[in-house]
Amino acid sequence: MNSNQPAVRSEPRHAMRGAASVCADIPLCDGHDLTPGTHLVTRRGGYEHHGIYVGAGRVVHYAGFAAGRCRGPVLEVTLDSFAAGNAIVIRLHTDARFVGTEAVLRARSRLGENRYRLLTNNCEHFCTWCLSGESRSQQVETCLTHPRAGMQVLMSLFKALVATELKGVYAGVRVAA
Repeated sequence: MNSNQPAVRSEPRHAMRGAASVCADIPLCDGHDLTPGTHLVTRRGGYEHHGIYVGAGRVVHYAGFAAGRCRGPVLEVTLDSFAAGNAIVIRLHTDARFVGTEAVLRARSRLGENRYRLLTNNCEHFCTWCLSGESRSQQVETCLTHPRAGMQVLMSLFKALVATELKGVYAGVRVAA
């Protein structure tokens, strides 16, 4: 990785016990060499979306409700599709049990899985499982321990869902319920 890139957060962030510790988020710059197995995050107006970089400009992620009311499966998509017009940051983990090819194999082993659950099996749970073997979500934990933050995230998710639905209607594409 390029050591000349500044961290977005200067103070360490630590994930929950047992999960890979998070030390910083680094902005993804053009020309940055991404290593397969890297945890990628896009901030989407009040919440974060997570994926694992698998090489060749592709990311495996839990689509969740990205396409509308119907939950989506674990998919392999392009970086641009994953980002959906948002900036991407690299989430560094200091003690991941699975790195590189191992993390990629774990991510790809769940392709097509369609058991998305916002509170128990979301895109962040998926990524922490790929890297640490444990399914954890710091976003969910924060929302459950801080109800106000939880309500803000739920409103952001609702707005994103409505916007996605409207995009589909105006583009002449309607997602089947």
